[in-house]
Amino acid sequence: MAYVAARGGEQAIQQAEELFRRLTGPIDAGLVEAIGQHMPYLVDRVMGESSLYAPQLAALALAQTGGDLYEAVLLLRAYRSTQPRLAYAAPVDAAATQTLRRISAAFKDIPGGQILGPTLDYSHRLLRSEVLDGMGEVLDERAREGTALPETLLPPVADWLRLNGLLAPLGSQEEQDPAALPDITREAPSFPAPRAHRLQALARADSGGVLALGYASMRGYGLIHPTVNEIRLGYADVLLEHPISGARFSAGRIRVSQAEVVSAHGGELELGFAATMGWNEVKVIAAAMLDLEMEKPDPHPAHAEEFVLTHTEPVEASGFCIHYKLPHYVTFSSNLDALRRVRALASEGEAAAVPVSGGEETPA
Repeated sequence: MAYVAARGGEQAIQQAEELFRRLTGPIDAGLVEAIGQHMPYLVDRVMGESSLYAPQLAALALAQTGGDLYEAVLLLRAYRSTQPRLAYAAPVDAAATQTLRRISAAFKDIPGGQILGPTLDYSHRLLRSEVLDGMGEVLDERAREGTALPETLLPPVADWLRLNGLLAPLGSQEEQDPAALPDITREAPSFPAPRAHRLQALARADSGGVLALGYASMRGYGLIHPTVNEIRLGYADVLLEHPISGARFSAGRIRVSQAEVVSAHGGELELGFAATMGWNEVKVIAAAMLDLEMEKPDPHPAHAEEFVLTHTEPVEASGFCIHYKLPHYVTFSSNLDALRRVRALASEGEAAAVPVSGGEETPA
């Protein structure tokens, strides 16, 4: 494929960017703070797909790109690539997560109970048009009352299933050195991919792409139809090891979400899992289904490991699509030349087949 540079010069490029800024309006610290406060789930999605937990920077990326999600993810990933890696955090233990929301569709009663937490799942889908009539401030003040949310330590539902013999028990697990785990941000996955690469790819995959493939599985193109065993939203401590004493300490907390799905197969329950930074329930549900789907032999093409992990990569996918905006003059000109040659040959063939006197045709 051939490309040629677009002409116009630096001045044209600067004016194009200036027009964009005029359309989107000025950017200041107040706008960034407002985006972070009022659009936390969008900020979480940008952080999750960027593999960088930095709420303020994610909000800045959204403001800077006018809300273009893919451009915001690209900005944050580019920033991330410039930062040194200072330490490796210990794995997050779900039982030690400060849980705000935890529900199960598989069981009515689970250890610790169902915790609805912050959600609109059970609310009417109605636009609050009264906000446009000047009632927004009153409603916001009402919403801010009692913003402190209870945090609870709860064991995973999967542990309860194993205690009751419904899931195969976990084998002996040696604690792994986090620095020794394969890292998809530093090495491209090969196929078949190790489990760590698969879960990392799903964690930072495009939410819409994961949803589309997960939905295809749910509708019958997949081999399973699982049940949500647990969805969990909460805060996890980032545990680091002190370089001198070796003692673990918390460097702060991040929002996390995880999902477990179960499916009956061959007389046993099977477990699919997914987790990501930030709160993004629909993504982890679909990703956990794909995690379980990709374990099956001869899956539908849309659920094959290479297909899923490659085509849900947001920056690569959006970049390849957007690159078609670049000049392709040489390529398209070559295509037109080929088209003209085909048409010319076809015209010559038609002319050679015109009947002559005596009912005979001219030789081809």
